[in-house]
Amino acid sequence: MAAFLVILFIALIAIGVPIAYSLGIVSFIGIFSLDSIPNMVVFTKMFNGLNSFTLLAVPLFILAANLMNSGDITNKLIDVCISAIGHVRGGLAHANILISMIFAGISGSSQADTAGVGKILIPAMENQGYDKETAIGVTAASSTLGSIIPPSILMVVYSGIASVSTGALFLVGILPGILLGLSMMAVVAIMGKKKNFPKSERVPVGIVCKKIMTSLPALLTPLILIGGIVTGLFTPTESAAFACLYALLIGIFFYRSIHIKDLPKIIMDTMKQSSLSLFALASATALGELLSYYQLNVIVQRIFSNMPGGYAVFIIVTILFFLFVGTFMDAVPAMILFIPIILPSAVALGINPIILGLIVVITLSLGLTTPPYGLCLLIAASISGASIERAFKGVLPYFGVAVVVLAVIACFPNVFLQIPMMLFPGTF
Repeated sequence: MAAFLVILFIALIAIGVPIAYSLGIVSFIGIFSLDSIPNMVVFTKMFNGLNSFTLLAVPLFILAANLMNSGDITNKLIDVCISAIGHVRGGLAHANILISMIFAGISGSSQADTAGVGKILIPAMENQGYDKETAIGVTAASSTLGSIIPPSILMVVYSGIASVSTGALFLVGILPGILLGLSMMAVVAIMGKKKNFPKSERVPVGIVCKKIMTSLPALLTPLILIGGIVTGLFTPTESAAFACLYALLIGIFFYRSIHIKDLPKIIMDTMKQSSLSLFALASATALGELLSYYQLNVIVQRIFSNMPGGYAVFIIVTILFFLFVGTFMDAVPAMILFIPIILPSAVALGINPIILGLIVVITLSLGLTTPPYGLCLLIAASISGASIERAFKGVLPYFGVAVVVLAVIACFPNVFLQIPMMLFPGTF
């Protein structure tokens, strides 16, 4: 029966059934075939998988991103970044990465970043003379920073699974996220000289300062959110709610770009976007019960525990495993299924769960840019109207440098852990 379920899951994915439904179908059929487990367990597990205050942050951060996009706030942030850095070679590509770093500190969602920023900057880059590969590659790759630079939906999910401090995980993610962004900008600078990327005229300093002041309420959002979490003013879930309220207020009263009549559509879009991720999470929880029956978690844990080579081999295998999983599975169900399996082995090897979470989040974020399931890649390609093959070709240079940064984090984990510990000792 186990072999049949594996074949069924692969077949469902191959014919294009969404991962959330594939997980649910396999879970229900698998448990239905077992006399020792009541069928009601499927629905009970699915409900319990979502019955978490922490996971409430997922739809709230998506709502905050939609409010930012609908409220013209994203456009103003883009305008500031282009004005500040557009005059250098490849300025629009640099601005694309910079806005993704800022937007990441607000929404926590890579897909929302790709959709919100991409629909503006991909056409703008193509009109300025960038090839489609570059426009798509920069947008899709930099959007992954939304899952790494806090606040991050993936970090919220991981902290709930691994029972670690979300605030601590957020703090550890800041430096790697900035390092990834700067590395991608370095790739743009190198490729800009090679391909002679276009550049815009320099904007006077006075105008840049005026644009910054106009966008200041939006620019302060990441500082307010992270500061509130670090100081204990509010929890990550409460910070997501605050982000929604803050984006709504500045959209209505400061920028006057959100109207009451717009709210039903914004809320409906949020429900559609968050429902698939949350249903996938619920289905993965039910599938976890089935895997426990077949003792897959025990088998995998035994493999990891008995693996020769200690820390180095464990981390390499973990990265390769999640890179493979990310090609066909969304990050949230992947963590639900596999983090409980590998976490005990990691702890036994002396690996800090927070560092493990950082490595897994970055690795699964890269999966958002790899075919066939990479959502950021698919969204960016659809905006440009390019094929997936052509889109992935544009992503490869940025994917490569991200893997290098990931390797540095894996080799020197204490560096990325100790700095936040020294700055905020009470958080760890």
